[in-house]
Amino acid sequence: MSQSFSLSDSLSLGDLQVYLSRASRVEDGSVRLVSAAGVLAVYTAILYPRGLLDTSPTVLGLRTFALTEPVELDVVVPVRSLLDRLVRLEAAVTDVDAPVTVTVPLQVSSVTWAGITPPRGGWKSQGSASAGVLEDAAREGIAEVAAAIPTGTGEQLVQRVRSEVWGRPIEALDFVPTGAGFAAVSLGFLSADEPVQLFGTGPWTRLSTTRGHILVRRKPWTLRA
Repeated sequence: MSQSFSLSDSLSLGDLQVYLSRASRVEDGSVRLVSAAGVLAVYTAILYPRGLLDTSPTVLGLRTFALTEPVELDVVVPVRSLLDRLVRLEAAVTDVDAPVTVTVPLQVSSVTWAGITPPRGGWKSQGSASAGVLEDAAREGIAEVAAAIPTGTGEQLVQRVRSEVWGRPIEALDFVPTGAGFAAVSLGFLSADEPVQLFGTGPWTRLSTTRGHILVRRKPWTLRA
């Protein structure tokens, strides 16, 4: 398995850096890198269950990047370590159109969300939604979480509040949890003039724009008939 990958140019390097920087502000943990057919899929976790009693949906961010050549890669690495490498590479760029080779940091293990692989095919259209609907859900959820969690609150209560708020369906989209709106806003995937395309397959929902994708895996008892 390869220990590096080559992006097509410094613009792709910058895009990857911005994406991971946004993700790390929400969950400063790990990132999963999967390469197939010359495309690098970069998965980040925004929300996921922290235990057997945690009812939070799994909400992942996804950006894809063209590679200069196919490599075999499926690793989970610390997002901070990868970001540090990207910053150093960007500082050393002398030709903005030249490919940039990124060495993969040491892998990490025991990352629960990384063992859940979203399907690559079988997606069926479920219409679209305005960016405003998701932005409103995210803004209201952020305010509710802030109001319900005073300073010094224990981690268990914090996680329970977040699970309740971000697992709640968006009123206008009963099969999309509020956490999907939070993820889309946090990762900068929304644009006022672009509808969000919705897709579904089994327990998964995908929200897609030209800026990236949000993947949501719902609990079995929340599936829409």
